[in-house]
Amino acid sequence: MTARLPEPSADERAHSDHLLAMMREDIAVNGPMPFSRFMERALYTPGLGYYSAGKAKFGAEGDFVTAPELGPLFAQCVVRSLKPILASLGDEAEFLELGGGSGSFAEVAIGAMQREGVLPRRYMILEPSADLRERQRERLALALAPDVFARVVWLDAPPEESWAGVLFANEVIDALPTTRFTMRDGEVYEEYVVLDGDGRLGITYRPADALVGGAVRHVERDLGRDFEAGYRTEILPQLPYWMQAVAGTLEKGAMLFIDYGYPRSEFYLPERTDGTLRAFYRHYMHADALHAPGLQDITASVDFTALAEAGNNAGFGVAAYVPQAQFLIASGLQEFFEEGYMGTEDEATRYRLAQQVKKLTMPDEMGERFQAMLFARGLNAVVLPAELMLEDRGSRL
Repeated sequence: MTARLPEPSADERAHSDHLLAMMREDIAVNGPMPFSRFMERALYTPGLGYYSAGKAKFGAEGDFVTAPELGPLFAQCVVRSLKPILASLGDEAEFLELGGGSGSFAEVAIGAMQREGVLPRRYMILEPSADLRERQRERLALALAPDVFARVVWLDAPPEESWAGVLFANEVIDALPTTRFTMRDGEVYEEYVVLDGDGRLGITYRPADALVGGAVRHVERDLGRDFEAGYRTEILPQLPYWMQAVAGTLEKGAMLFIDYGYPRSEFYLPERTDGTLRAFYRHYMHADALHAPGLQDITASVDFTALAEAGNNAGFGVAAYVPQAQFLIASGLQEFFEEGYMGTEDEATRYRLAQQVKKLTMPDEMGERFQAMLFARGLNAVVLPAELMLEDRGSRL
């Protein structure tokens, strides 16, 4: 048991043991499992993976808090920033949210779109978890008028037909199954999960295949230096293919990604010798990704330079790259805060609004650790959010 983590209940332990037994069988039959495969199974195995089972994930009752769970300010700002793009597309505009979480973002965003006069003809949610999908459906059915709720559709896969509008993803890239690698004698070795003599999960390394090795060498060339022996970190060699799969049919519009991470030069700092991988269990952050599969979130920071490259390869241009604090301030945060603050005399509500602002914008909270990246394709530059463009820090990429 990892030190200081809360003990799981008997039901939680049985749940994790069930998934663990499946992983052991997989390893016994197929040999060592790439860490990316382990992470995929730990998070997304139907009915057992962290995001695919019934346990609460978000907010005080879950394992971590996302920006939409803090209150309405985040979603209101996102809609304000995207308003000119949606308005320019008119009746053809659609909106695609990747991973709807608890449904809190969609609830506030759809209401804000109504008020801003840019309600899309469809609000699509691409949600792989059947459990989360049902929670989202119940929440939105209660919160929205029937004619508005009728515009919400859930997808099993990205749209196959061409469409126009906006794709939005908050804390999605960090949950993509990541590859872990290390360097030995100048060669790239990939991390694998194995079983020890007692059936416990452990780690070993094997020479990386061409895809992983090529991705690592590309990063080294871009950085202008080789990784030192023993350097251990993460990479997403599948990111360009994932981007093409989710956004390839978006022929006209924008994509907005918000996540925690760094430009490549900071992600792969020489002193960051053990990468960014971490796990979250009941609001405890720790380093044991193999602990209690199915009960904890596993995540890695985002290389935003790699995200920009993937978007470029899919036919999009980077319109703006900014820290979350600057993104929200440029998107009307002060206005929405004052509106909410002056709209109530309840001191508890006012306090919560102030705490939202602090959490979303302070450098030691989400303000600097989280970054926003806006892509555009087929749009006239004049419809892009001017205030956001002025804050662009794309030179850091």
